[in-house]
Amino acid sequence: MCRWLAYQGKPCFLEEMLLQPNHSLVLQSMEATKAVTAVNADGFGAAWYGEKTSPALYREVLPAWSDANLRSIAEHTKSHRFMAHVRASTGTNTSRENCHPFNVENWLFMHNGQIPEFESVRFNLERQLEERFYLKRTGTTDSELIFLLLLQYGLETNPRYALKRVFSDIEAEIRARGVNDPFKASLCISNGLQFWGLRYASYGPPPTMFYKQVDSGVVLASEPYEMEREGWQAIPSQSLVELVGESVEITRFSLEERAA
Repeated sequence: MCRWLAYQGKPCFLEEMLLQPNHSLVLQSMEATKAVTAVNADGFGAAWYGEKTSPALYREVLPAWSDANLRSIAEHTKSHRFMAHVRASTGTNTSRENCHPFNVENWLFMHNGQIPEFESVRFNLERQLEERFYLKRTGTTDSELIFLLLLQYGLETNPRYALKRVFSDIEAEIRARGVNDPFKASLCISNGLQFWGLRYASYGPPPTMFYKQVDSGVVLASEPYEMEREGWQAIPSQSLVELVGESVEITRFSLEERAA
């Protein structure tokens, strides 16, 4: 399983979250403690917003701990809103196109989890994509497909509805194929103005998610970047998180509430 982190608040250097802490995201790529897979070596990515509405994006197939370019970028780049992800593949190729975060215009998306038996349900899910979104698909992951479906079904205007619509469609396809394993997701989305996070599973515990309010802003992460864990709050299962400024709003997420 992958590890990820998102921050918004006063501008700070990326290294303050990605490199310096004693359980930083880069260290988690070697030894995660809240994931099924301890080593996340199938690429990484970082994205940050600056003066433009669209974010800067850096993705690479090397393990995060061995990339000198990432260290240099993190040490010299300051941003008020950024996200980063270290990848452990669930079956698709290791390539830049399959590394998170995924970007379309001002939107960013990253994900930990998987659609079970993705190859058996992939065809029908991809067929839902309108041509304009299908042509934006550059990789082969279930994560990128989820992102594009969310954009198609109203992410820009109503994120909660888009998530319920897409997750309901995924669950329906899983059942139609007779797949018994759960669909799991711990994801983060940004439009350049705020973050949304979702912790979800068909059944059983979903991948972990935590948040912490720091002096400079708010951090949302799949795993605390500090061994001490003081001040970190666990996000409950089946929850949607909205980060606006330094405020954190957590509400229950249920597919049964999906609007017609």
